[in-house]
Amino acid sequence: MTDRGFPVFAPIAEHSLLVEFGDRIDDAIHARVLDLDRALALAPLPGLVETVPSYAALLIRFDPLCTDHAAVEAGARGLLDRPSATGPGTTREVLVCYDQDLAPDLAEVARTAGMTPEAVIAAHLAGDYRVYMYGFAPGYAYMAGVPQPIRLPRKPAARRDVPAGSVLIAGPQCLVSTLTMPTGWWIIGRSPTRILTGDPQRPFLFDVGDRVRFRRIPRAVFEARP
Repeated sequence: MTDRGFPVFAPIAEHSLLVEFGDRIDDAIHARVLDLDRALALAPLPGLVETVPSYAALLIRFDPLCTDHAAVEAGARGLLDRPSATGPGTTREVLVCYDQDLAPDLAEVARTAGMTPEAVIAAHLAGDYRVYMYGFAPGYAYMAGVPQPIRLPRKPAARRDVPAGSVLIAGPQCLVSTLTMPTGWWIIGRSPTRILTGDPQRPFLFDVGDRVRFRRIPRAVFEARP
């Protein structure tokens, strides 16, 4: 089902066009983003430099010496009604340990949600997560799919020096941090799974559109991982 009034085409500077398909986190909206992204990969427009998918929009960056906003919009519109070439994505597994010192916000999430910590963990593990976009920092894969009972707004103040590998939630979103940095999201565990692969041809574990399943591991397994 298409949102009324979408898609919207918005020029960005002299070198990009933003194609918006909606204004919320929604699987059907994101599917349209991925369909256009894939169509442009299969049939690149003249002057195309790159495409950047997000939750509800696709940024099309182009060489302004080769083309312009009007031509890119016309080309993109011509691809909108093509049959979907987007597959279901690969399911990736992410290991996570929920021990108290690795999950400093788990108890508070449980209190706020009116649940036990074990119930919060069970809810998190039951989530159906999909990678919607990358942003903010290298390898920061924003996923949606946090179950409703543990959807909490961001914390009023950020925590500093949060370790890489921290499993974070806020609202319907979840991510695994890749750098030590501040966050206002809730820290409910830590993962030894490598998101930054070190491979220049495939620098991140996930592709946009992949699904993610979290698997609980004990502390001994967490500490044994390289």
